[in-house]
Amino acid sequence: MSKTPKAPVSTMPQGIQPRGERRRITVTLNGRERSGYCEPRDLMSDFLRHELGATGTHVGCEHGVCGACTVHIDGVAARSCLMLAVQADGRRIETVEGLAPDQTLGDLQQAFQRHHALQCGFCTAGILMSCADYLKRVPDPNEAQVRDMLSGHLCRCTGYTPIVAAVLDVAARRREAQEEKETSDA
Repeated sequence: MSKTPKAPVSTMPQGIQPRGERRRITVTLNGRERSGYCEPRDLMSDFLRHELGATGTHVGCEHGVCGACTVHIDGVAARSCLMLAVQADGRRIETVEGLAPDQTLGDLQQAFQRHHALQCGFCTAGILMSCADYLKRVPDPNEAQVRDMLSGHLCRCTGYTPIVAAVLDVAARRREAQEEKETSDA
């Protein structure tokens, strides 16, 4: 009888990866190609925070309800806790860190500061990402529209009024800048 050990028989169904097996994922994060490793079951929010160091993406409910983990995936606001990291391979991801070009605050962030639209700050990153996406799609919203958009976020501190004021302020300033540009071009 041979003393050669037999290869272990896998009880894992074909196509299922064993726990602990990691995959390389490459994304374009805030304009830069970045790679990291994750298990197939890892959430996008955890991959961003723990593997790529984008800690501005906060994890709240892990059920897509609170909105704290909102990021842009291929230009559209999405909850990163509802997506597996492996689903993002090859995609373009923007986080709140990407809203601050050259380490300065973007206009939306400046408006949040001006209007005191944050307190503890936990939900702020996700709200900023939703607001940035919304203002691209609806550049001249009214108060009711902004409040409706914000209904997908939970904020325990601000009462939402300063957030609404900040978003309306940005919309007005962008509109004025566009009108000035059109006037000077004419």
